[in-house]
Amino acid sequence: MAEKLVNVTDSNFASEVEQSSLPVLVDFGATWCAPCKALGVTLDAMVDEYAGRAKFCYVDIQQAPVTSGKFAIRSVPTVVVFKNGAPAGSLLGAVDRNKIVGLLKNVL
Repeated sequence: MAEKLVNVTDSNFASEVEQSSLPVLVDFGATWCAPCKALGVTLDAMVDEYAGRAKFCYVDIQQAPVTSGKFAIRSVPTVVVFKNGAPAGSLLGAVDRNKIVGLLKNVL
């Protein structure tokens, strides 16, 4: 998990993501996934830049099976952006920073 991302579980997903007043980027990943770790470094570097405009969270799919199932996460890493509590876009794989910026532009 990236150090600056909020760790989200099945028990706090609603309060951290769905009820957030800010758009939320959720990184669905796993500890054993090397591409997930690489993406985490990219996301960590973006947290401060988007402070006050977007929230960045991490969901370990093995620790949050209900949430992962609810959003049909079949492959990691998967990034989903939520706006007003609902999914507003997603990216699959260890994408580069420019693609993440593009995804965030759609909700900011």
